Amino acid sequence: MTGSFITLEGGDGAGKTTQAALLTDWLEAHGRTVVRTREPGGTDLGQRIREIVLHERGHVAPRAEALLYAADRAQHVETVVRPALARGEVVLQDRYVDSSVAYQGVARDLGAEQIRSVSDWAADGLVPDLTVLLDLDVTVGRARVSAARGDTFDRLESEAAVFHERVRRAFLDMAAAEPARFLVVDAAADPDVVQQRIREAVAPLVGIAEEDPS
Repeated sequence: MTGSFITLEGGDGAGKTTQAALLTDWLEAHGRTVVRTREPGGTDLGQRIREIVLHERGHVAPRAEALLYAADRAQHVETVVRPALARGEVVLQDRYVDSSVAYQGVARDLGAEQIRSVSDWAADGLVPDLTVLLDLDVTVGRARVSAARGDTFDRLESEAAVFHERVRRAFLDMAAAEPARFLVVDAAADPDVVQQRIREAVAPLVGIAEEDPS
């Protein structure tokens, strides 16, 4: 039996980590085996790439940044994601191809189609069964990050507000273009309300009856 591939997307501070943890607990309570992972950094090699793309001091050329993300993705999909899906497990992943398109393709002006092409090649064409987009006002998201970590921002979080506004718009445009794959949720809502919407979309995907207790 093939597993289910679910990705969570959204700007910084949108609550992807919180929602992934809640969803993992719910899925496991219903007997599903969950592989919770992320990009970049879902493998040993990916963790080293994560340090470069998010914490490297000095300038990293946008094209180099995009290719580093692609390298992380190629390793991650081959060694973590596809094996888990082949075992019939649920892969719950923080960020995937859509993040590359939004951040590097649109916000970095490298071209959405070019970045998607490179990313799809790196992932060998693997597309999520469901992508949950946690949509949040950029100012609110930054305030959440600041409240959680003070003024410690990584390379991408440190970009100007206009950069993050372009990222948000890119995510919403992708969701509008692929409504069958995307679930857009207002991430400003109460976390339990957000989680319930996600569970309603995930339940039929993983074979959990709607009447099952949450």
